[in-house]
Amino acid sequence: MHIDGYVEGKIVSDKSLTISASGRVKGEITADKVIINGIFEGNCYANTVEILPNGKAHGAIYSDDLCIERGGSFLGETLPTADEKVISLTSSAKLEQAETSLVGNDKLTEKTKSKSK
Repeated sequence: MHIDGYVEGKIVSDKSLTISASGRVKGEITADKVIINGIFEGNCYANTVEILPNGKAHGAIYSDDLCIERGGSFLGETLPTADEKVISLTSSAKLEQAETSLVGNDKLTEKTKSKSK
């Protein structure tokens, strides 16, 4: 997807999103790869983010791969990808499974102890 004009709102793309030198985006972007050569303001969630020489970004970038070329500017905060939220939910589910397994193993251990007596 290539943006040459002004977009305000939420953009979701499973591929790459490019904001050209004449493009401006205000809102939230979720994409595999985001290339900023224009102006971006908001939250960006991407595997890879590149801010090119004419690019200006302001807000929060959630990415593990950020590149800012000479001349590009970024004002805001960078955070790891939001997948951590999913991992923590999965970890909680795994913890619950582990606790359930432990309870089941305790019951088996008690049965085994009573058989060995």
